[in-house]
Amino acid sequence: MTNKLEVTLTKSVIGSKPTQRKTIEALGLRKLNQIVEHQNNDAIRGMLTKVSHLVTVKEI
Repeated sequence: MTNKLEVTLTKSVIGSKPTQRKTIEALGLRKLNQIVEHQNNDAIRGMLTKVSHLVTVKEI
């Protein structure tokens, strides 16, 4: 397993559920095509599963 994940917001949160918006915000994503890096752990993986239709994940 790699140590870091690169997360990109690829779709807008307009029209998504409030919990999904909060998850995107908790990941540190604010704008479309913004990229953030996170550690590869179970908590982050669970968050990414919840909003998988809005983000793109790349292992670094």
